[in-house]
Amino acid sequence: MSYKLLILNLGLTLLLLSWAPHAFSADNKKPQTFQFTKKPEIQQVKPKKPVKIKLHRNANGEYIWDLTGDSVDEIVRADSRLKKLLKLE
Repeated sequence: MSYKLLILNLGLTLLLLSWAPHAFSADNKKPQTFQFTKKPEIQQVKPKKPVKIKLHRNANGEYIWDLTGDSVDEIVRADSRLKKLLKLE
């Protein structure tokens, strides 16, 4: 039992001694200053609107949908994903 405590104590001491020089070095004593700058080109970016999907099921059990959105690429991706998920292809 005492050997385990001795090994544990020795390990913790070595860990603290290896950490101590980094904590008390001269580099960490300098106060860190942060500079915040505002960039107007970043402030003008508007978030993309998601593709809106209106899913309908007809009397035969088939699915049809209406897709609306700002980006044609996003609409095409959503259409192909719906076809894949509903296994229409």
